[in-house]
Amino acid sequence: MRTRTAAALAALLLAALTGCSSAVDSERPARSVPPTTATSSAPSATLDPSRADLEKAVRAYTAAYFKPDVTTAYGMVSTRCKEQITKPALAALLDRANQMDGDRTVKRFTIDKISGGMARVSYGVGLPRYDQHGQPWTREGGHWRYDAC
Repeated sequence: MRTRTAAALAALLLAALTGCSSAVDSERPARSVPPTTATSSAPSATLDPSRADLEKAVRAYTAAYFKPDVTTAYGMVSTRCKEQITKPALAALLDRANQMDGDRTVKRFTIDKISGGMARVSYGVGLPRYDQHGQPWTREGGHWRYDAC
């Protein structure tokens, strides 16, 4: 039983961290815009508000993920993803990431694509296994939400 539970949690962690895609992803607009890269700990003042809000959201989600702060992280998950992962399952992933690698923050950030309420971002926290490439985010209720489920 323990082995199956550990295997299931490992699979969920891998899916959450790799930003797996779904059929819904292929329906999203693929308009490309020039990437915006930021390496500071705060969003660039030169970004437009939508881009700055997206960067803030990614940084806040990542900080909550590694702290671990499941309430904040789960509150930043899209409605679609909440249908696929429960708060307790996310809590287990966050606890494991924190135990393995401690508190982490975004070191490198790029907006790959942004179109309306959909975006794809790439970022890293200083450990290659957590590097994200083209991770989907969606705007719901005026806020950017993690949508890589």
